[in-house]
Amino acid sequence: MLHRNMLKAVLKTLPAAIVLVIASGSAAADPMYPSDSEGFHGYLRAGAGSNTSSGGGSQGCFGLGGNTMKYRLGNECDAYTEFGYTKSVAKSGGVNYLATIWVNAYAPNSDFGDNKLGIVKAYVEAQGLDFLNGGTAWIGKRFYYRPDIHMLDLQYINMNGTGAGLDRIPAGPGKFSYAFFKDNDINTVSPTGVVSTKSAVRQNFIYGEIPVNENGTLDLAATYIIGEGKDNDAFGQKHNGWQLSAFHRQGKVFGGGNTFGVQYGVGPGVGGAGNGQFGASGDTGFGSDRKRTRIFNDMAIQPMPNFGMEFVALWQKDESKATGSSTWTSVGVRPVYAFTDNFKLVGELGTDRVTQSGGQPAKRLTKLTIAPTISAGPGLWSRPELRAFVTYGKWNDAATASVNASNNGGPIYNNNTSGTSYGFQVETWF
Repeated sequence: MLHRNMLKAVLKTLPAAIVLVIASGSAAADPMYPSDSEGFHGYLRAGAGSNTSSGGGSQGCFGLGGNTMKYRLGNECDAYTEFGYTKSVAKSGGVNYLATIWVNAYAPNSDFGDNKLGIVKAYVEAQGLDFLNGGTAWIGKRFYYRPDIHMLDLQYINMNGTGAGLDRIPAGPGKFSYAFFKDNDINTVSPTGVVSTKSAVRQNFIYGEIPVNENGTLDLAATYIIGEGKDNDAFGQKHNGWQLSAFHRQGKVFGGGNTFGVQYGVGPGVGGAGNGQFGASGDTGFGSDRKRTRIFNDMAIQPMPNFGMEFVALWQKDESKATGSSTWTSVGVRPVYAFTDNFKLVGELGTDRVTQSGGQPAKRLTKLTIAPTISAGPGLWSRPELRAFVTYGKWNDAATASVNASNNGGPIYNNNTSGTSYGFQVETWF
């Protein structure tokens, strides 16, 4: 194993080396994941609800927290929006320079209130560079390679951050992208002048859109994270981490598509203390004993114009010396049936099981939602959707504390092992 300082020196030379390697590629085709398109775009979910427990009160949501995500239809007790504008600011010799600025706002309940806007995107990219054979260069803060399992709101890989990159460079049968990010770039200074930090340098590598079968492609994504700072500062010993992911994407499956993924991360490469996202930097205090393995399949189909469905199956194992081993198993389905072009009935059924260390019983939770919906079209992904919903959750005694702890409205179900919530929600992207 390379010494940490030697490895840092090697990795610092990668950006220049990558430019030399990819400069011999051929012309680029469609992007692996499109950049922000010119114009005003965004996302919004908001609503209001209550619960049927004694006295009512806040909408109740059902999840196990920790290393899991919850099935989201009729089960989101928060509000979130992000929006912004992308504009072509210059063109030179066939190269298009695009500037993007987006803001977002989040509320842990139904009211945005006076929650502040934050900047989530602020970057410029140069598309169609001749010396990169049509590739793209960018610098700034941005969303980056973040596909998700929509039912769970789980971005199974997420490389968002502030940095720089070279994207969509043709290399052999696929396309190559490289990005450099600086994460947690904040220092603390003690009264005696000791500087401490949890910052990390993160490098992401993607080789994707590799054709492997008819209408099927393979993406390979890797992350290497270098923990910065001194091991004797206020935050203690720092560790490096990494993750490897492989995704097979199959198109034209009953009018939709299927994604099968295998992922493995070590140390900060697991992405976080809870259900962190592969591809991002987790806490650099995480040592090599902390590991995460995930296997999943996510299928979204539209076999008929008025019927669509998403189905997910997931297995994830988390390990560490401090907490032992825990396995999250999840299966869920969301069928959508449209009665007209603007009215459909949406259902969602999901079940989760989480094992505990020390011989403790497994936590179990099942959640069912029925949602009559006004929609701009009959399809599974047609939006906006204006929903009314009723959601029922059922869990075992071992899960009671986790359900109460993960509920935005607090422990409204007390020692009960079931509950019902109801309300209204809008979701749209544009």
